[in-house]
Formats: sequence, C-alpha cells, structure tokens
Amino acid sequence: MAATEASTQISDREIFAAHEGGKLSVGVTTEFKDAHSLSIAYTPGVGRMSQAIAADPTLAHRYTWAGRLVAVVTDGTAVLGLGDVGPTAALPVMEGKAALLKEFGGLDSIPLVLDTTDVDEIVDTLVRLRPSFGAVSLEDVAAPRCFELEDRLTRALDCPVMHDDQHGTAIAVLAALRGAYAVIGRPLEARRVVVSGAGAAGVACARILLAAGVRDVVVLDSRGILTPGREGMNPVKAELAARTNPRGLHGHLAEALRDSDAFVGVSCSRVPEELIATMAPEAVVLALSNPVPEVEPQVAARHAAIVGTGGSDFPNQVINTLASPGIYRGALDAGARRITEGMKLAAAEAIAEVAATDLAADRIVPHSLDPRVMPAVAAAVARAALDGAEAHDA
Repeated sequence: MAATEASTQISDREIFAAHEGGKLSVGVTTEFKDAHSLSIAYTPGVGRMSQAIAADPTLAHRYTWAGRLVAVVTDGTAVLGLGDVGPTAALPVMEGKAALLKEFGGLDSIPLVLDTTDVDEIVDTLVRLRPSFGAVSLEDVAAPRCFELEDRLTRALDCPVMHDDQHGTAIAVLAALRGAYAVIGRPLEARRVVVSGAGAAGVACARILLAAGVRDVVVLDSRGILTPGREGMNPVKAELAARTNPRGLHGHLAEALRDSDAFVGVSCSRVPEELIATMAPEAVVLALSNPVPEVEPQVAARHAAIVGTGGSDFPNQVINTLASPGIYRGALDAGARRITEGMKLAAAEAIAEVAATDLAADRIVPHSLDPRVMPAVAAAVARAALDGAEAHDA
C-alpha cells in the first residue's frame, strides 16, 4: 500500500485508542526487591546522596536523572498547524516530543505546559525549576515572542536551551539542501534561496543558511519580501531584512521566485504552479507546511528537479526529528551550557553525511527512523561543543 493511501486510512478510533492514558510513564532504573535494596535506593541511601550533592552540586549530573532530563516546555500558542490552542490542548504534542526524545535520543524528558504567555513569568518559572532538568526544549511558542523567550532563557539558564520549531527545522532544511545540491552537482552557497515565512522556522532557516555561506537568501512574510525600511516589520524581521535580499528585490512571491534556485516553504501560504514554473532549471522545492504543503509535491515535480515536504506520506521528509534528539543528546553528553551556531551547523552536516551513503533525488535526507542519524548528530554536536569550549578557553 502506498504511504499516501495508508496515511488517509488512520481513523479517529485508532488515534484516540493509541493516546489513551497519554504516551508517557515513569520507569525505574534500580531494584526494590528486598530490604537491602530498598535501603540503598531509598532511605538511608538517598540521604547519603543528598549529603554528597550538597557538598558538590556537580554530582547531581551523575547521580540524578537531571543530567539526561529535557524539559519540553510550551505555552500552547503555536501548536502544529492549529495555532493558539492553549497549554492543556498542547499536552499531547509535548508528550509526543518527549516520547521521541526517549525513543530516538535515549533521553528522559518531561512535558511542562505553562498556563501563561508572559515571558517574565515563563523565565522565572524555569529558573526556579532549573535543578530538576539538564536542558530545555521550547516547543510551539508563537512568534515573535518565541525569539525573546529563547534569548532570555539562554542568558538566564546555565544549560542548553533550544526552540525546536526554529532550529530543529532549520538544521533539517540545511541538511536537505546540502543533499539536494549534492545530487544535482552544484554548490549550495551560490544558489538563490527563497524562504516563504518569517515566523519562528523561517527566521531560523534564513539565519542558518546565511551562517552556512549561502549568499543570496530572500525572505517573505504575509506582506511580501523583507526589505530594509519596509513598514510593518518587528525588530527580528528588520534585522533579517538587513542581512538578506542582496539583489534588492521588492514585491511578493512572484518576484522572489522568478529565476530562484530553491524554495523553502515554512508558512501556510499556497504557491500556484505557475510561480514554481518560473524558477531556475534544476530547482529544489521544499514545501514543508503541515498538514497541507504550500504546493502539492506532484505539481511541484513537474517543474522542479527535487521536491521535499514536511510529511511522511511523500519522499524526502524534512522534519526536525532528524535533528533535535541528537542535538540534545550531544549537548548533554558534552556537558554543554549552550547550543551554539557551530553545534547546529555540525548537526546539519552530520545528517547530510548519513544521507550521502545512499543519496538520490528522492533520498536527500535520511528517513527520520534511520537508526544512524541520532548517534551521528550527537557525536558531531558533542565534538563541536568541546571544540567551542576549547576555543573559548584558549
């Protein structure tokens, strides 16, 4: 059965049954089989551990689960394609992300859905909870507040913080474009890339492409191409406008796509076939909006050499699951206090290297279930973290 056929036959009954009672539970890593083991695992043994950690707080990383625990945090304001559904309705998604981190990264995680959208309150809450976890995965926080929140938390906490909707997506996009242009046989850095969407994912995609050396990136929001001095831009968009659009384009998607090499869609906007047809030869189209891509893959394939989506029902699924489990695992393994630009670039390169072993137009990235991906990403991120620490020390 084709993937598209299988995906359309999932019933509500099957979905609700699979989520009955939630998707998470707490497991036990020690034994409680007799009085002796109980004394070691609980009292008086735990008292001895508390004394040791009080004397040397760094021991908590080794002797509690905090060193491998990720707090999956949301305010429920930008959940999947549903928007502001609130924290309670966001909980199934946070459970799902926590389950993915366990399944693919071997990391324990706990969903924290916060009943506030106030950045000060969220930062204060996580600062107070900091002894309980080793990293923070921000999820489904609406833009532009997500940028301020991530920045504030990164400065306030001495542990890795990453907004996965931003950076996980951006890393996967960079890896996909690396793979696509390896298939085509042309350098990514010289390509003209259009990013449709200037929210969390779009901003991060543009930034990582610039960091990777792509010289011509054009970003659009619902009002058109970001250009310096354009009205209606928040500070994040204004900063991005100053760093992108080197040819000084004005207008909307028609002007941006004409003769462009690659399209990255991270918005809900629909793209007509006639605009895809105006792209340069051997175009790459990554229509990543879910559940409905910006342009249907079969339509885009009439004009583009390579097509990817954000869904699992077509080839070339470009999804943050390729990146985030390995990033958190590598950062925690290395004892990193921050997730740096170098670590993100290393993650993208690691994904692209895994894909390179069986690269093809319909395999520009590995499958999200490929068991090679997480270890490769984790190792690359850990190396980048240690290299960065050594450079900082020097």
